[in-house]
Amino acid sequence: MMKKKGHKYIFVVGGVMSGVGKGIATSSIGMILQSKGFNVNLVKIDPYLNVDAGTMNPTEHGEVFVLKSGLETDQDMGNYERFLGKDLGEENYITSGMVYQHVIERERNLGYGGRCVEAIPHIRDEIIRRIEAAAEYNGSEISVIEIGGTIGDFQNALFIEAARVMHMQYPGNVIFIILTYLPIPGKIGEMKTKPTQNAIRALNSYGVQPDIIIARSETSLDKKRKDKIAISCSVRSEDVISAPDIESIYDVPINFEREHLSDIIAMKLDLHKKTKRTNLIQWKHLVTRIQKKKKAVKIAIVGKYFKTGDFTLSDSYLSVIEAIKFSAYKLGVEPDIHWLSSQSFEKKRGLDTLKRYHGIIVPGGFGEKGINGKLAVIEYARKKRIPYFGLCYGMQLMVIEYARNVLGIKHAHTPEVDPKSPDLVINIMEDQKKKLAESKYGGTMRLGLYPAYLKRGTLARRAYGKEIVEERHRHRYEVNPEYVERLSSNGLVFSGVSPDRVLMEIAELPESKHPFFLGTQFHPEFQAKPLNPHPLFTAFMKAAIRRKR
Repeated sequence: MMKKKGHKYIFVVGGVMSGVGKGIATSSIGMILQSKGFNVNLVKIDPYLNVDAGTMNPTEHGEVFVLKSGLETDQDMGNYERFLGKDLGEENYITSGMVYQHVIERERNLGYGGRCVEAIPHIRDEIIRRIEAAAEYNGSEISVIEIGGTIGDFQNALFIEAARVMHMQYPGNVIFIILTYLPIPGKIGEMKTKPTQNAIRALNSYGVQPDIIIARSETSLDKKRKDKIAISCSVRSEDVISAPDIESIYDVPINFEREHLSDIIAMKLDLHKKTKRTNLIQWKHLVTRIQKKKKAVKIAIVGKYFKTGDFTLSDSYLSVIEAIKFSAYKLGVEPDIHWLSSQSFEKKRGLDTLKRYHGIIVPGGFGEKGINGKLAVIEYARKKRIPYFGLCYGMQLMVIEYARNVLGIKHAHTPEVDPKSPDLVINIMEDQKKKLAESKYGGTMRLGLYPAYLKRGTLARRAYGKEIVEERHRHRYEVNPEYVERLSSNGLVFSGVSPDRVLMEIAELPESKHPFFLGTQFHPEFQAKPLNPHPLFTAFMKAAIRRKR
């Protein structure tokens, strides 16, 4: 493949501990460079051996984000798209599983001409090929590559080695940024730099010297700490970027610019002659709206991927949460989001506590766990006229609840839970039956972008303001076509359908019957952006605001 002449590569690595925000830092770096007029692509490298994120437990790993191509990825790809305000392709996502699978398949087909295939150079070179291919495919000027994990992890060593080799191959075109954490132990009361110094020594042991250090901490770094890190880690004091804890992740790009990060990057990559003045006007307006005091609207998310030990993991539904926020900020309200476990409603107990909420969302999910609680919540929302928004499984359960309690189909169900039910109002898609029979699970669902036609005079059509929309999917089951006419004749409106009229994409009740009772087979949250909220989430939030009033 042709090498992209003069292309710039920025590698972002993490030190001290995990969870300090490499994904947000990478997103913010990409966004501030884009705001200077550069064409930027962001690449996420996940060191795990899963080929993609589709088979991972969301309680342990967080949300699976689906690209428009259908690739199931880490949730950081969602942050990349939201910060850049554009869709990314599957070439921007790399896992160890992808790399090893490709190299092994090539070896099986004699692609290496009988040579001994090894991690060095073959795995390393495949990593480099994929990074360069992403730059070529995107036609970008700058690639920002986040290497998952923490310095010292065995799993990401080969990726750092690939980055080191690229640094040698393209002198002046590759820089390294390390994101570290400076703790302030409570009993000591002083910000400590030693963990950062040790992390950078560990990075040096790979043959890599960072060009920029982004220092996370509870508070801003003072000059004394910056100077100490600089002299200990062989960087300039101004190359140590203070990244204190903040209220909103959308403040991060603005904080970086206060530290002149984009100018420092441009100088180090010899881009300062091409650079334009940073244009963050729209982003600053967004942050102002977020910070402004507003009336709170209470939204309940009823799911099951929340508990991990004694902690609540909201990352399982990260895109849903962010989509709610974007629409709320647009409408000038503060979203007060509550995470409710569906299992707490299993025996229809505690349903009256739902009265306090202005809107209820049942997001996507899989399996039997907590399903009766979700059905009880949906019935309550329908009868009490509380705005309800069902996403994927949330729409399927909405159809089951309606079939049972309005049409009187007592055994209405989904084969995902009860395959022997005589009334499968939800059924497995025909093309999925063979895949499941052969135990083909990874990357085999209905995935990615598909079109839908919207019915005139419906809530969905008014929200979108157009007839044809394209949305991202991730499911194996659908509304059973055999029950569509029966459901429709009893008041449930299928306002969005696939072009062949076989798949029911959106179900709703008319506004004359309910202020907002709508479900989507697709995942609208994947296409919500901070500066471009999703129309269905905005319509839902409008209904929630009306209920509050």
